[in-house]
Amino acid sequence: MKALPAIFLALAALLIPNMNAEPPQIRSAYVGGGCFWCTEALYQGVPGVEAVVSGYAGGTTENPTYEQVCSGTTGHAEVVRIDYDPAKISYDRILELFWKAHDPTTLNRQGADVGTQYRSIILYTDDDEKARAEASKAAAQKDFKDPIVTEIVPLKAFYPAEGYHQDFADQNPGHPYLRATLEPKMPKFRAAAEEKQ
Repeated sequence: MKALPAIFLALAALLIPNMNAEPPQIRSAYVGGGCFWCTEALYQGVPGVEAVVSGYAGGTTENPTYEQVCSGTTGHAEVVRIDYDPAKISYDRILELFWKAHDPTTLNRQGADVGTQYRSIILYTDDDEKARAEASKAAAQKDFKDPIVTEIVPLKAFYPAEGYHQDFADQNPGHPYLRATLEPKMPKFRAAAEEKQ
């Protein structure tokens, strides 16, 4: 009978998560590749990505609205903040997928969406991210006939978009815009996301 408590303790140690374990250190990457509805939907579900938030960055207006950004007067682009666990997916891998998520060779345009708010952009938070973004851009160029025009700039501020833009594809299945722009991209992007790093 004295061995019974020891067995229970051993089983409990196996079944109960280690309460002293460090929580994952989540990092954030900031990219824009056209309409944020599509970019957000593409990155959601990528292994290691914890959350994707649509928003605005790269401009000068504080707390801009969607209407202001669409006017082209704020300098902001539609971007996403990708919160990821670096133990499961690297910043480099997020950038590799970025080049597959849009056409980085068109200036201020993605498909029928035209304007500076739809530009291709990577916003870095430190010198390491800047160097990685520049190296990734150079490596990706071999996959494109035309020059990549993606901006690589420091992140000054990120402003989350209005609530109705968040999880837009999940909230609006069958939306005509998404059917025309997102659905053709999804199989190729998902296949690339499932490849081993």
